[in-house]
Amino acid sequence: MRKYLTFILTALSAFASADVQNNIDSNNMSSNHIGSIDQLEQIPEKVAPAYTNPLKDAGNIPTTFLFQPPLVPHSIRGLQVTKNANQCLACHSPEVSPTTGAPRVPESHFQDRDGNPTGETSPRRYFCLQCHVQQTEVNPIIQNKFDTIRQNQGK
Repeated sequence: MRKYLTFILTALSAFASADVQNNIDSNNMSSNHIGSIDQLEQIPEKVAPAYTNPLKDAGNIPTTFLFQPPLVPHSIRGLQVTKNANQCLACHSPEVSPTTGAPRVPESHFQDRDGNPTGETSPRRYFCLQCHVQQTEVNPIIQNKFDTIRQNQGK
């Protein structure tokens, strides 16, 4: 009985691994080169996320917890922040911000991990929308009972 069970399980695992290999080959990737740099360079950049009800211009939005990155008080529809272009820096770079009136990118964004100044935006701080998010007026899917710092200090 054990021999039959072992044989059946071996056959099922062989079929499953063959199906996985067929899926990899059908996606035009070999199992040895999944995630290679050459493939990453060939992937087109997609820049059109879904935006719903963006605020037009909210001014400065107060933060709700310590060390929170500032929130984006304007629409970012159509702004491109990819490995090839960062349109946030068109208004917020140190050279342009005095003329545009936009808040300047802080010095911490021009330092490497050791705190040494660099000549340009640090690669780990280049993708602004990774930390700075746009605000929208939507009904939450799940109700939230989060209390802000200001609400907790009043207690």
